[in-house]
Amino acid sequence: MLIRRERADDRSAVASVHGAAFPTPEGANAPVEVGLLAELRDDPGWLPHLSVVAVGDAGVVGHAVCTRGTIEPEGTPALGLGPIAVLPEHQGSGIGSALMHTVLEAADARGEALVCLLGDPGYYRRFGFVTASELAIEAPDPQWGEYFQARPLAAYTPQLQGRFRYAPPFERL
Repeated sequence: MLIRRERADDRSAVASVHGAAFPTPEGANAPVEVGLLAELRDDPGWLPHLSVVAVGDAGVVGHAVCTRGTIEPEGTPALGLGPIAVLPEHQGSGIGSALMHTVLEAADARGEALVCLLGDPGYYRRFGFVTASELAIEAPDPQWGEYFQARPLAAYTPQLQGRFRYAPPFERL
């Protein structure tokens, strides 16, 4: 298994991974995550250096991405992690963990301070995520509660506080 930056010729394979990993809502042609990725790629918040793929013998089998978010009201840069996906037949084999470690290490190496996500605390805690409110980071939707999490990186300081805002395509979900 190789984890590397996504390349332009990986885009259709990445869409296929997300299409297979997430359910398609009734009446839709594809999972929400597939359309979200397409919109994110056209958004100024897209950070190509933080879009990584897992490649096996059969090609791309997993993908993770961080995009530019902000901490309001000052607009301080932060990252939103997601979507992240692994082909169903490869789930549970450590690929998701490898993608998480890679994208977090890449963000840390680039001097980013904070990564936020919405997800299962039982899964993401092992990567150093805590309930965002513990760091005085507010969720875009207060109802997310403990599912909205944050991971401080080396550049983090406790003065980084406020409401997290994802890249605009997330707000259209």
